[in-house]
Amino acid sequence: MAYQTITPFLWFDNQAEEAVNFYMSLFKNSKIINVTRYNETAAKASGKEAGSVMTVGFELNGKKFGALNGGPIFKFNPSVSFTITFETEKEVDKLWVELIKGGSVMMDLQKYDWSEKYGWLQDKYGISWQISIGTKENIKNVIIPSLLFTGGNFGKAEEALNYYSSLFKNSEICVIARYEKDEGNSEGKIKYSQCNLNGNEFIIMESGMEHLFAFNEAISFVVNCESQEEVDYFWDKFTEEGAESMCGWLKDKYGLSWQIVPSTLIDLLGDSDPEKSQRVMTAMLQMKKIVIDDLKKAHKG
Repeated sequence: MAYQTITPFLWFDNQAEEAVNFYMSLFKNSKIINVTRYNETAAKASGKEAGSVMTVGFELNGKKFGALNGGPIFKFNPSVSFTITFETEKEVDKLWVELIKGGSVMMDLQKYDWSEKYGWLQDKYGISWQISIGTKENIKNVIIPSLLFTGGNFGKAEEALNYYSSLFKNSEICVIARYEKDEGNSEGKIKYSQCNLNGNEFIIMESGMEHLFAFNEAISFVVNCESQEEVDYFWDKFTEEGAESMCGWLKDKYGLSWQIVPSTLIDLLGDSDPEKSQRVMTAMLQMKKIVIDDLKKAHKG
């Protein structure tokens, strides 16, 4: 199988452009990669205005993200956050000051056992960030998605580590730190862990405390595939104990949302001929798993 890129994908009501511009102003090495707009077919299906921005592909400090104006269906929550580790206190303070404007504090920015300075916040759009100081040798990817297993998922973090690592080639579990006695959670459960899924780093934690949130579609992860074989592989693996949705979306057995997307879909939707791209969009909107041959047939008309 070809090398996989896993892209965090953010579902906004209608603030995708505004949010992307805001985040790009805060991080170096940031840029917009592409912008797609609602054509008549997608606009009719979504209730959005034809010609308005549908998705924005962008980079923050070199890490790729996607953003969607999808309507007020899903709300961000701390079950998925983004961890940022800097070398200096100045960098931490600067980013915290900007992200906290209009947002809220989840854990105060201060010294903790694991960091000279650490804080957890939700920004004005509801996206959660964990910001800390770390040593240079431990800083690989500045922005790392962090998954928090709560409620019915508590106690499944180690299983998830092994599960995700088994799905993606060239994967490894890099760090596991467990709760000790009297830490407020069940002893031995995962306090912090980090894995590398074919070059894509993830943090996985779990908490047995009462939380009023869980994974939802507001943040999903796009698995970019180069062939139908790859699409079939990931679709079958994730939905074996998970649930199919529409347009390449699915939920795994923990309720985490993924999109299994062939690069061909992006290419065909980006065709300069609006009739061809609209036919592809119409075909895609009727699919659960994306079938490349059917997309090509629609493109040809």
